[in-house]
Amino acid sequence: MSRAKTVNLEDSKTFSPETRAHALVEALPYIQKFAGTVVLVKMGGNALIDEDLFNRFAEDIVLLRSVGIMPVVVHGGGPQIGNHLQEIGKESVFIDGLRVTDSETLTAVREVLVHQVGKRIVDTINSYGGIAVGISGEDDDLLIATAKDKQLGFVGEVTEVKPEIIFELLNKGKIPVISTIAVDKEGQAYNINADTAAGAIAGALNAEKAVYLSDVPGLLKDKTDSSSIVSEVEFQELDKMIKEGIISDGMIPKVKSCMHALNRGAKTAHLLDGRVPHVLLLELFTDSGIGTMIMKGESDD
Repeated sequence: MSRAKTVNLEDSKTFSPETRAHALVEALPYIQKFAGTVVLVKMGGNALIDEDLFNRFAEDIVLLRSVGIMPVVVHGGGPQIGNHLQEIGKESVFIDGLRVTDSETLTAVREVLVHQVGKRIVDTINSYGGIAVGISGEDDDLLIATAKDKQLGFVGEVTEVKPEIIFELLNKGKIPVISTIAVDKEGQAYNINADTAAGAIAGALNAEKAVYLSDVPGLLKDKTDSSSIVSEVEFQELDKMIKEGIISDGMIPKVKSCMHALNRGAKTAHLLDGRVPHVLLLELFTDSGIGTMIMKGESDD
């Protein structure tokens, strides 16, 4: 089925009863198709800044769980970590887009991700009737890592995912909200890039969909033109798009995370504009969809 490049949104208060009924009927086959499957959603710290958008995100997550889909939320918190470090007089230093993490910074990262950002996501989802539970990659050795680069300090690369704790929560009807701190086999904690962690977890869960929310509409043929969105793309084309510079800058780690998720067992990956209200529902439950869907392709099955 062909996907449209854009979806025009209207104020839902103007929708007629017929329009609302049509939306429900359109959603039904997708609800039936995805019921019982895992949908991993990665949200960045920027998604928490707009209060209204964040509330709409929480509503979407609760709705997915209510119709039998099993959402798993993986979150970052870059802006919040930066603000916290500034407040305690600690300078943020980056190498190739990754935050250099010494012991003091690691403590701050854990505090922000687990006790501030993660807690806020859990509390908001629960305020809409969900049953969310915050966990960290340190819990039950969910994320095992090794040091990525000595220059980066305690920044890790995920080497193994032990998803049993996630499945246990899902089987109890709960919504896992995961903070991306990992441990090595000696118990040392590491700061993990949230996109990287999301790809590893989605693969380990054999997720039906790995969804990445960001501040762009999706993959763009021309990054200066938001109308040049690539609606669908096969996995095999992504390396070529990176080499040609079509995919560049901050989109590269997201795309590589998508590729990792698909390589490890996820069915499809989606790059969506988190600034669009109810973007998750538009992508999962409408014929046209929104954003970019990345498919693995028959040759890699």
